[in-house]
Amino acid sequence: MEIVNRVQHYRKQANLTQEKLAQLAHVSRKTINSLEHGHYTPSLLLALQISKILNLDINVIFSIKE
Repeated sequence: MEIVNRVQHYRKQANLTQEKLAQLAHVSRKTINSLEHGHYTPSLLLALQISKILNLDINVIFSIKE
């Protein structure tokens, strides 16, 4: 199983840069970049923070691919 995320799509839709999303989520821009490119699986806390920042349900942004 793997986690599929749509962070980049919704970040851009919200007109946020990687840097701004990182600041709001209290992580580095590198973390957001790695997340968007599938090189990093977020903790539950980070996934919830991102969904709150983007004002979207967590299931819209993240899903499990079997």
